Amino acid sequence: MKKKILTIFGTRPEAIKMAPLVRALEASSEFQSVCCVTAQHREMLDGVLDLFQIHPDYDLNIMAPRQSLSHITSRCLLGMDDVLEGSKPDLVLVHGDTSTTFAGALSAFYHQTPIGHVEAGLRTYDKYSPFPEEMNRTMVSALADLHFCPTGANKANLEREQTSGTFFVTGNTVIDALKTTVVDSFHFTDPILNELDFEHLKVILVTCHRRENYGAPMEQIMMALREIAETFPEVSLVYPVHLSPVVQETAGRYLKGLPRVHLIAPLPADEMHNLMARCYFVMTDSGGLQEEAPALGKPVLVLRRETERPEAVKAGTVKLAGVNREDIVSLASELISSPQSYEEMARAVNPYGDGEACRRIVEGMMWYFGLRNTKPEEFAPLART
Repeated sequence: MKKKILTIFGTRPEAIKMAPLVRALEASSEFQSVCCVTAQHREMLDGVLDLFQIHPDYDLNIMAPRQSLSHITSRCLLGMDDVLEGSKPDLVLVHGDTSTTFAGALSAFYHQTPIGHVEAGLRTYDKYSPFPEEMNRTMVSALADLHFCPTGANKANLEREQTSGTFFVTGNTVIDALKTTVVDSFHFTDPILNELDFEHLKVILVTCHRRENYGAPMEQIMMALREIAETFPEVSLVYPVHLSPVVQETAGRYLKGLPRVHLIAPLPADEMHNLMARCYFVMTDSGGLQEEAPALGKPVLVLRRETERPEAVKAGTVKLAGVNREDIVSLASELISSPQSYEEMARAVNPYGDGEACRRIVEGMMWYFGLRNTKPEEFAPLART
């Protein structure tokens, strides 16, 4: 009888990274795939499900206006009782660091079901940054039995913490997703993007939405973006603005109406990936974009004080810009004005994956259940060709 694997996710970033794994499980002859979404992000999640043609077996539909972290976690946890009792999986897979992830792992623990943690071992060692993600992923590590680490440094974090369970170094599943979404002949649904002159303008893709950046840090970031747009006529900013009312209000106050600044609606995953592939560089406080952009040869300036993805900083694909206006403007100006600085980042080694993460995760679970004799080979980054 096939082993039953229950995947749980609820946000758009999780869905992008779990979608290729769900498809790999569906194609597997060894496993029965069961999929549960919490819809922690409803609108943004559904677009990814449609893109990858994933039809969840369970949908908790928990999203509510201005939902608190307690609301998200408690509703996920209560909903998971029925899912786990109804599906009786042999293993539960959760991803990353969201409140859905923590609640899914905790529920699996309560039901004494083995847990696999995809994207395990990321750390800043500051429990309030990112908030609440740092503690979510740390607590999941204490619960998980299988740890699917994107990089060797993530595995080293868990070993240093004396985490129990079995470790695998797989690469990041988001690189698997990019293999299917980025195409040369892509047509955007937003006419602004189709009309942008990517050949002659230096288009900077911006995202900014982290809770720990709310308030003064986000205002500093927006002032920096405004200064960059006003200083460099060869630059155009494209900012898909998060649906958070706080983000919408702050971005609008500083950037609305500026020439060559395009505040647009959040993009579906395929459109975001193709915009990233065409832009000049990326400025973001997102985690996922720090992994995706280097795979496409795009430098990244991280709009945060620290990052749980230090591999990219060490490799040179990412620079930590922080949340101070002057620092952000200085680093962005260097990338815009110095071809040498730009090329050093654009040509750096991608530390995050080779598009084979899902295969390694499936093979890791096969080894765990005694369906193969050896663990999968560990991912090791190769220089860009």
